[in-house]
Amino acid sequence: MSTDGFTTCLWFDGQAEEAADFYVSVFKNSRLGRVGRYTDAGPGPAGSVMVVEFEANGQKFVALNGGPQFTFSEAISFQIPCADQEEVDHYWNRLTEDGGEGGPCGWLKDRFGLSWQVFPARLIDMIGDPDPVKAARTTQAMYAMSKLDLAALEKAYAGE
Repeated sequence: MSTDGFTTCLWFDGQAEEAADFYVSVFKNSRLGRVGRYTDAGPGPAGSVMVVEFEANGQKFVALNGGPQFTFSEAISFQIPCADQEEVDHYWNRLTEDGGEGGPCGWLKDRFGLSWQVFPARLIDMIGDPDPVKAARTTQAMYAMSKLDLAALEKAYAGE
């Protein structure tokens, strides 16, 4: 196995290039890579985009135009632990723009149907606190939110 780690392949129905461009625009430390096109051998139209390599936040991906047979589900999601509310707002707003939709507890789907979890990194410490009362208050506050609000979570954690 290569020592370069894993590459995540994302299956699209004709939107691979658009999706790769979008994700590269959302995340720092991102870039587009090689583009592979279908040939006369098919199955897609000759010259159309088959795959696009890209990196988003240093993670390697391939966007594949595989057709309508498969779609994304919430069974797979990407987590974005954020340093502060500004980062939460940035990723939430960018990933829900142009047809994306917010879900409960920091989950969202982007316009391509891919699921993301956008949360303040500190949340993991708060809901995992050894004090079950603090953890429960924080978890209960989180359950009431769509986009997560770090200040409100910290108040719940503190019992305010």
